This record gives sequence, structure tokens and C-alpha cells, in this order.
Amino acid sequence: MKQLPLFCLFFASVCNAQNPPYDSPPEVEPPYYRIRYEAKETGDLIFPVQYTVWIPEGVKTLRGIIVHQHGCGEGSCKSGQTGAWDLHWQALAEKHDCALFAASYEQPQDADCQMWCDPRNGSGKAFQQSLSDLGEQSGHPELAEVPWALWGHSGGGHWAGGMTLLYPERTVAVWHRSGVPLVEENPDRPSIKTYTVPDAALGVPMMCNPGTKEGVTVKEGRFAGVWPSNKTFFNAIRKKGGLIGIAVDPLSAHECGNQRYLAIPWLDVCLTARLPEKQGDALRAMPTDDSHFAPILSKKALSRYQLSMLPENAMWLPNKDIANKWMRYVEDTAIPDKTPPPAPTDLAVDGKKLTWKAKSDLESGIARFYIFRDGEKIGTVPEKDTNRFGRPVFQGLQYSDTPAAPLVKMEFVDKSAEEGKKYEYRVVSENTVGLQSD
Repeated sequence: MKQLPLFCLFFASVCNAQNPPYDSPPEVEPPYYRIRYEAKETGDLIFPVQYTVWIPEGVKTLRGIIVHQHGCGEGSCKSGQTGAWDLHWQALAEKHDCALFAASYEQPQDADCQMWCDPRNGSGKAFQQSLSDLGEQSGHPELAEVPWALWGHSGGGHWAGGMTLLYPERTVAVWHRSGVPLVEENPDRPSIKTYTVPDAALGVPMMCNPGTKEGVTVKEGRFAGVWPSNKTFFNAIRKKGGLIGIAVDPLSAHECGNQRYLAIPWLDVCLTARLPEKQGDALRAMPTDDSHFAPILSKKALSRYQLSMLPENAMWLPNKDIANKWMRYVEDTAIPDKTPPPAPTDLAVDGKKLTWKAKSDLESGIARFYIFRDGEKIGTVPEKDTNRFGRPVFQGLQYSDTPAAPLVKMEFVDKSAEEGKKYEYRVVSENTVGLQSD
């Protein structure tokens, strides 16, 4: 069996138990679009790959793309098939007139992850080809040209970082969940090619997000090398003045946990600041007037004026609001939220079955729906809380932060309804901090 790099390792048995096979992805119809390439169909990529994109309803011209990239190994690769259906990430994309994009590289479990998670091995070219092809398919040819915000888990973090260092002029921001690219030679992994850091990449906001059990507090085991790799990458970027921070997940190992409740607000700030108003214009520079800083592995963020050390030796945070969220995240991940979620819409009744639509709360997602009949609560969807890796969420979450498969539907069957009798139904959304919609 081939030994995989540390950032490629994950709990395959957990993932494989809940993922569909590669030939059973969710069906697509607008606003979802998919394209699949066979191995080497677009160049050097040795694995087949599926790319799926979601386009917000009513958007005339896209301003960017949010890429949600899974990690290495067969289970994680399969989990990428549902990434574009994530309601929480869709809320972020819709706010900024962006597409939500997810890949599923069809890598056998024991194959070399580097053959796709290093974009120089063909996945970078295939990704860009897919943007052109999906742009034509969806009627949004601008997909091929707009900038991208990148989120990656494990090997996906390596891929996202590599794309940032190769194409900094296209990258709005990048979130590294556990995985980072190598920027210095590593004697333990001589087969992995390193990257040089171009000056243009120093203006791209970056966040390293390892779990505390990946070498911070747990020094041995299969993930112990994640923290040293993250620290090396951080130092290489920050010493040159790069805009990079570290948010250690205090509860997790390699699983994604509750990271989305910081990652999505952080990316929201970066997209707001950097996306150009006019398509084709260059990305705007990230403002730094309200930057906050924190010593490595501390839990206290400070303004520039409160900092007693050189800023280039401290972690960077974009503003005070994110600094406050970061402090709560690194303490216990319980980032507070005072805004209720949007109310469900399009409630319909067909016999005893209710269906509806709902958009996610940007800050805290959707945990569940409550069903009311004539003012009395008669059901909860889902009946039981799901998500073994973090806060319970309506769609469930797989290891690489994608909705559980098969996809959960917004529907409820009122088994106690009497034939021919009229009822008044209501559906209420509840987010993951317990706030309810109208």
C-alpha cells in the first residue's frame, strides 16, 4: 500500500460509510450544472473528475466563484459530489453574486493524491477548462474570467494554496482547513514539489485552520505533522508581509468541525473588500486600516496600537469584527449570532405531504425546521439532529464539510391529517444557535 502524505490522510472508513459511489451523484438541473472529464481528457490529470456549479437565481452577471475543494482519498473525493448543494455556502455565494463550485476527483483510495492536489499535475488546467465549459452550459461565459475565493480541506487546502501561489491575480482569498502547500524543502516528503511565493500572493488574505489534535496539543499520530506544515507555511508568508492568520480549532482533529462559522464570515469580509465592481477589473487591495493581530497560539486579538510585538511576527486578522469571532472560535467554536434565519417560502401541500423552500442564515446556517398545524407543532425536520462532526445542521455534514448523501429534502408527511379536512400549516426555520425565523 502506498504511503500517503500527512495532509492526504483522513478517516476513510467513516467517509465511505456515508458517501454514494462516483456514478451516483445528485441529479442536476438548473440552477445546477455539471461536467465530467475522463482521465487525461483535458491534459495531464490522471483521474476522471466531475465539476458541479450552482448559479444564484436571477443573477445576470457573476462577479466571482466560491470553490469548495474536498480532500484526498476515495471517501473525501466522493463527498465533493454534494458540495454545490450546501445551503450555507450558497448563502455566501448569493450575497456576492458568485457561483458555488465543487469538484469530485475520482481518486482510488490508495492512489497518489499529489496527482490531483498539486494543480501542476493537471488539475489546475482541468479546473480552468471546466469554468469555460460550464460557463457555456449555464449561459454565464464570465465564469471563465471572474476571480475565485478558495476553501480547501486537507489535500484540498494544498490544492487551494497551490492555485493561489500560481494565480494570485485571480484569487480573492484562501482558507486552508488543515492542508497547505509546501514552500520549503521537507526531508520527510522529498517527492512533494515545493512552491515559490510570488510578491503578488502576499496581498491575498489567507487563513490556516488546523485542528488542535493535528500536532498542536496531540504531538503523535497520523495527523501530528499538520501543525508543523501550517506553521512553516505561515512563517514563509507572514515574514514577507503576507496577510495570513491562524485559527486553531480547539475541538477537532482532521475533521472540519465547526470551522464554517468562522470561514464563511471571514470570506464574506474578503469578498466584500476585494471583488471589483466592474467585471474585468483587477481585484481590489485588501484594506488594512482595521487589521488586528495575535501572537501565534494565543487567544487574544489586539489592534495594531495594542500590539507589543512586530506585526510580521503575529497572526493577521482583517478587522475587529472578525477578531472578535476569531477569539470565540479559538476558545470553543461557539461564535454567537443575534440575527434570525430567513423565513421559509413556497410552502405547498399535496395530500398529506408538505414541501417548501428555504435559504440559509449566512452566519449560522439551518439546523432544523418546525412544522405547525393550526398553531400546534406537529413535527421537526429532521426528526433527529445530525452531524457527528460539529453543530447539528439540517443537511448533515460529511467529513469534508459537504452535505450528507443522499441529499435531505425539505418535506414532511402529516400522517395524522384527516381526509377532506382543511388545515393551516406553517413552517419555521431554526439556525444552529437556536434562533427561529418568522
